[in-house]
Amino acid sequence: MQETNQKPHVVVIPSPGMGHLIPVVEFAKLLHHHHHFSISLLLPSSSPPTTAQTTFLSALPPAISLTFLPRVDSSLIPSNVAHEVTIHLTHFHCLSHVRSALSSLTNVVALVTDLFGTDYFDVAREFNVPPYMYFTTNAFCLLSFFHMPKLHETVSCEYRDMVEPLVLPGCVPLYGKDFVDPARDRQDEAYRVFLYQIKRYVLAEGIFENTFLDLEPGAIHALKTEDPNRPEIYPVGPIIKSDLGGEANEGLECLSWLDQQPPGSVLFVCFGSGGTLSNEQINELAIGLENSGQRFLWVVRAPSNSSQDSFFTQGSDKDDSFGFLPKGCLDRIKNRGLLVPSWAPQLKVLSHKSTGGFLSHCGWNSTLESIVYGLPMIAWPLYAEQRMSAVLLNEGIKVALRPKAKESGVVEADEIARVVKELMEGGEGKKAREKMKELSE
Repeated sequence: MQETNQKPHVVVIPSPGMGHLIPVVEFAKLLHHHHHFSISLLLPSSSPPTTAQTTFLSALPPAISLTFLPRVDSSLIPSNVAHEVTIHLTHFHCLSHVRSALSSLTNVVALVTDLFGTDYFDVAREFNVPPYMYFTTNAFCLLSFFHMPKLHETVSCEYRDMVEPLVLPGCVPLYGKDFVDPARDRQDEAYRVFLYQIKRYVLAEGIFENTFLDLEPGAIHALKTEDPNRPEIYPVGPIIKSDLGGEANEGLECLSWLDQQPPGSVLFVCFGSGGTLSNEQINELAIGLENSGQRFLWVVRAPSNSSQDSFFTQGSDKDDSFGFLPKGCLDRIKNRGLLVPSWAPQLKVLSHKSTGGFLSHCGWNSTLESIVYGLPMIAWPLYAEQRMSAVLLNEGIKVALRPKAKESGVVEADEIARVVKELMEGGEGKKAREKMKELSE
């Protein structure tokens, strides 16, 4: 222990949720691998770890020491608030625990947190430790966040009602309907928390950004040159999970099934660790995939009225019944489609020679994995910044097709079938595939 403490030490604090935990931990691994830092990973939470979190954390390398901070009393966090508020309050109630942890460590050279953890900046400064942010999504999103305080002052209506788009330097236009989730209702507590956090980004010593220059040259240039008062921006991506390992016996069925399919013929359908669909939308998706005539591997979760119902609980349950699917669906698609409940080994699926496309919620972890493996996408955003990512992928980088939804938000089966067939067989899909291959090389 004494030897570990003598090394330069970095304290890393992710937000709750697998979508935050995985990229921050992967960044911490690289800090150790390239710079030989000792890493203290401090985990805030207001609920017990899920099975998925426990499995992921059990594989940490020895150089990363793990500390579960004392769990925040659930009575301190209202049950009916947006997940951004839950995360903010969890961090707030962990400040004293982080202060205590820093006081017990020696030779701490940096504290790294993510986009929700800016309150830790003040604690770091108390110990003369420079605070950094690891921004786990794209530069387009970060640039829009830096512009949001000014937009707040100059726009009086709800952003979704803006007639003109937000035009950021070097980026495609962004309409208010595609803004990040907490900016969709300016009267909600989530919006107040969002503004509070992004105004504090300037207090960081620097911001590490999980993107790369060939992917977002315009946004990165603007972030670096537009305002000299901003922290230094460091594009360090693409950072994805560092290995294809995992549970040795899980996912074998879908991988064996993929082995039997022609190269590049399968569409992988997965909405990330936290995404769920309504019963109506699941039915439309099932019929659309069936009618597309394409092979597909679909990770299916039970329906929910909230698009992010599994955000904090991913890995906590499985529903193998599929009783909520259209009658006869399983029989009709059995020769060219495979459905798996709740989870699949995503990296192994995306890297498989039979996989030819990815229908995704546009979570940035999944997006970068798709880019690394050169797979064109169907952009199906659900929550958080995913609509912004869909705009970037579809209109900016042009590596994804985006189905059109009805006013209710539901994407109908005919539209799903059309877009799936276009991605796997059509001209637009071919162009997206070529662009993805170019980025992956």
